[in-house]
Amino acid sequence: MILIGYSGHAFVVFGILKNAGTLVTGYCDNEEKPYNPFALDYLGRESDLSSIEKIKKSGYFVSVGDNSIRKKIHLQLVEKTNRQPVNAIHLNAVIDATVMISESGVMVAANVVINALAKIGMGVICNTGCIIEHECSVGDFAHIGPGAVLCGNTSIGEQTFVGAGAVIRQGIIVGKNVIIGAGAVVVKNVPDNKTVIGCPAK
Repeated sequence: MILIGYSGHAFVVFGILKNAGTLVTGYCDNEEKPYNPFALDYLGRESDLSSIEKIKKSGYFVSVGDNSIRKKIHLQLVEKTNRQPVNAIHLNAVIDATVMISESGVMVAANVVINALAKIGMGVICNTGCIIEHECSVGDFAHIGPGAVLCGNTSIGEQTFVGAGAVIRQGIIVGKNVIIGAGAVVVKNVPDNKTVIGCPAK
């Protein structure tokens, strides 16, 4: 397995894959990293032809925290390799049997809970200890931060970032490309392309 991107977020992904029994052998990035805690081989940029061939053979995960960059790399590699990135799902995550999770580059970290009939799009990050309640929908390339809570029937738009410890009230609709600040309490719908902070979030 090859990681695309190799910094803090990738270190978490490495641990998830390792716990699941997946051997990660190398990484791609814009340059070789001086800090290499897992002694992985540097394979060059993910756009290099030599890297593309290795990715095709080994499989890959786009371990980039930034939503827009992750989306761009994800879609480019799917096109170039004709292969979807794997999912990285921690063995300690609690996921109801009725949950629908895309089989394309989803990360579910330790102690995450995803309850009945929730839907998780491709390239989504469900970060450490977040709770995604019944019938929630999380759009492609969104990021649900550590300890965030999505109450039942909430909808999170594509590429939206929900900050650590934020709470989204039941039934709320959050648009695309939204930033919800850490610890915010969202009690009203949020339109596309907005940033909201505070309690209640404004």
